Amino acid sequence: MAASPSTARAINDRFALRLLQDEGPLTATQLKTLTGLSRPTVADLVERLHRSGLVHVVGESGAERRGPNAKLYGLVADRAHLAALDVRTRSVSVTVADLLGTTLAEATVPVGDDSDTGPAVEKAVALLERTVQEAGADRLHSVAVGAPGLIDPATGELRDSSGLPAWHRRLVGVLQERLPAHVLVENETNLAAVAELREGAARDREDFVLLWLGQGVGAAVVLGGRLRRGASGGAGEIGFLPVPGTSGLPSATGCDGGFHELACAAAVESLAAAHGLTAADALTSGDAGADALTSGDAGADGPAAGSAPTPGHAAFLDALARRLAIGAAAVVSVLDPGCVVLAGETGHQGGAALAARVETELAALSPLRTEVRATALGDAAVLRGALLLARDTAQDALFGAPTAGL
Repeated sequence: MAASPSTARAINDRFALRLLQDEGPLTATQLKTLTGLSRPTVADLVERLHRSGLVHVVGESGAERRGPNAKLYGLVADRAHLAALDVRTRSVSVTVADLLGTTLAEATVPVGDDSDTGPAVEKAVALLERTVQEAGADRLHSVAVGAPGLIDPATGELRDSSGLPAWHRRLVGVLQERLPAHVLVENETNLAAVAELREGAARDREDFVLLWLGQGVGAAVVLGGRLRRGASGGAGEIGFLPVPGTSGLPSATGCDGGFHELACAAAVESLAAAHGLTAADALTSGDAGADALTSGDAGADGPAAGSAPTPGHAAFLDALARRLAIGAAAVVSVLDPGCVVLAGETGHQGGAALAARVETELAALSPLRTEVRATALGDAAVLRGALLLARDTAQDALFGAPTAGL
């Protein structure tokens, strides 16, 4: 069935707004070329969007003659303000941005292990309020929170999870109570995967699995360009995966004995110590990792610049790669994603050098050809994913026709 005139207008408007977001300011002539719409339709479209306060004239194009066709139209970035929070076990990071996703202010505050729920929540809320004020935002339209743990697919709430601070769950509730904004919560690993899919290491992939390797261990599954959460929201809880080489079997209430025991930050530190390395020297930096084992220049976090990698350092990376390949092989054998992205602290610091080793070890364990890549966004992946979620939510509300979302 043909779309009604109002539906067609909404579709055209949304298409034009997406072009203005992705391509930057455009003239009416450029919009006509990119949309394939007629000149009168584009003229009406621009007028509608201008009246609605979504676009405005930002300048003139030197490629066009002076006059109406020279006007450059852009999105009104301050039509809405957004916030993204990355909630870790011992810290909270906040970014405040405009409707285009441009960062206006950002800050981080530590939260100690001994902090009670109430003070920890108030500390995080105060950080958000200060950052919003610093950004010059009157109010927030959408707030996205990235946190470890399971997200209930029915309610969208952060569920109880073994070993995670109680203030995580309380923070989301307090934000929803106090802010006149859309407050959303998503698993941190899922947000990192969305960011890598749209702006990072997996931009050219529709199918991949992201392994989050930090204090906790998890995975995010992207198939057909869409995040897959599973029936209970727990797709990717790879820390509970039973694997050889651990103390036993994991349980429903704890992942000791699972893949977590081999790959979490504490396990990486112990492995480094067994190879005569400190935690700081165990992994090369993500930026230098590609050349660290060949050029001998690993920066401040690895072997001294200009020196060859020590045998202990190479042996450590080999041993860690074997561990990570065990978990990756289990995922690959079921999903065959064709690509695995190593993220989190370990994936970021290990960089391309660690990713290459994991790919080699994985090829020996599985007949399914799988490329292994290091994160391109590093520590910023969760915040960036949360900001994308907040931006999509705000734009869906303001622009009309909804997108596919996460």
